[in-house]
Amino acid sequence: MILVSACLLGHKVKFNGGANTNELLLKYNERGRFIAVCPECFAMLPVPRPPMEIQEGTGKKVLMGKARVVDENGMDTTNYLLTGADKILKIAEAYHARVAILKEGSPSCGVKKIHGGNFDGKKIKGQGVAAALLMKNGLTVYSEKDITVGRLEELIAEDVRHDKI
Repeated sequence: MILVSACLLGHKVKFNGGANTNELLLKYNERGRFIAVCPECFAMLPVPRPPMEIQEGTGKKVLMGKARVVDENGMDTTNYLLTGADKILKIAEAYHARVAILKEGSPSCGVKKIHGGNFDGKKIKGQGVAAALLMKNGLTVYSEKDITVGRLEELIAEDVRHDKI
């Protein structure tokens, strides 16, 4: 199975109550190889919720206890994102998932870039908390921006082969 950020599959779980529907992923979802995940919802955060950003680092630093996540009101939400990331990892382990396709820019799911922590719209290189945890545990993690028809065909074919082993 392949983990996919729920917002990319049309689920209205984004911080503002919207979705980030990706038509290509939505089309391939019909093949039954995806598991929709949202670490922030799995951590019992509400929808909608205030935007959150990692301060003083990236998801890797949050995992090491050297950075924290706060919402725009100043509330520390670090433990929520850690809880959500842990639940996603447990799902990956339960389904023997080896690949995830996550929403770029998110403090949980960002793969290559996340917001810089100042709520000014600027992004920095780095992963969100869940993406960093999945990578740390050996999953290959893609952003929706990395996905093409060819890549999806390869990932799904490999996933099917893995199930038969």
